[in-house]
Amino acid sequence: MLLWRQFAMEWRLYSRDRAALFWTMAFPVLLLLGFGTMFRDSAGLGLKVVRVVPASPLPRDAALDQAMTDLQLKVVRLSKAEAEAQWSQGETAAQVEPDGDGYRLRLNSYLTAQAGAAAGLVNQAWLVAQARLNGSPDPQRIPAQVESPGHKRATNYASFLLPGLLGLNLVSMGLFSVGMVNVAYREKGKFRRLAVTPLPKWVFLLGQVIHRLTVTVLQAAILLLVGRLVFGIQNQGSLANLLLVMTLGTGCFMAFGFALSSFADTSEGYAAISNLVFLPLMLLSGVYFTLDAAPAWLQHAVATLPLAPFIKALRAVFNDGAGLSGHGAGLAIVAAWGVAAFLLAVRRFRWA
Repeated sequence: MLLWRQFAMEWRLYSRDRAALFWTMAFPVLLLLGFGTMFRDSAGLGLKVVRVVPASPLPRDAALDQAMTDLQLKVVRLSKAEAEAQWSQGETAAQVEPDGDGYRLRLNSYLTAQAGAAAGLVNQAWLVAQARLNGSPDPQRIPAQVESPGHKRATNYASFLLPGLLGLNLVSMGLFSVGMVNVAYREKGKFRRLAVTPLPKWVFLLGQVIHRLTVTVLQAAILLLVGRLVFGIQNQGSLANLLLVMTLGTGCFMAFGFALSSFADTSEGYAAISNLVFLPLMLLSGVYFTLDAAPAWLQHAVATLPLAPFIKALRAVFNDGAGLSGHGAGLAIVAAWGVAAFLLAVRRFRWA
């Protein structure tokens, strides 16, 4: 069967490219393991605070240290000179130091996320310390509970990251595996030779599509397996909904690759075009972090791009067991981009 032979040939060519195998199979796993391990503490506990030791410690100093420890802050007690040396190297996010009859809290402007979280806990600790020194019971604090938006279970950063990497893999597959390969085929004259052979065009193109689909399935399976074994992450929603979202995204981003490949005649030219599309999608679509602090106009603009609503729907299904009814508009955006890219690819496709 011609289609099967074409599919097998695509796999043989792909498996010989060790660089492609690494970037498509191993690199996303390394990202998940690396970032998932570094930010595994989902509750944000274990924040470090440098505590400058006073020359003559007072009872309030011991009370503050104990209160910070009770709030699960990691207190590093240093002399004034040691603390200043560490601060000057940019290694300190928050530093508590004596200041007259009280304390001063120094926050590193380059580490605002850690510094802000630590500052809130330090101030809570000081209220607790004052109450204890006055013989009063500890102030009642509002209890905090860490859980996913869908209330399924408490989640960590790895569970947030994994759907983002699945989406990024699809973009990478479409732009680099599909688009770059087609440009290379045209550049080397392979398309012209195929055009005069008995091999039907649809067999050649469908063989590519099926091969990329199987690579995508294998990529996703490896990531899901690593997430399950290492971080305890598993799909919380309907498998049918998950497959539907993944299929829609696969079709959209493969169409992107075919469409973009029609604008370049050389691999070097396509590399510039594809990176011009890939980098904004990777950085702005919520793969690694959200854009909650970004200007409203930027958030609205990103929401119209295909990757952001795709990842949002994928996270809702995978992490929170949500249905697709609340993501109809976002999935429609993904579908619209896919259809537009496919029509553009068909219009501009050429063998030579």
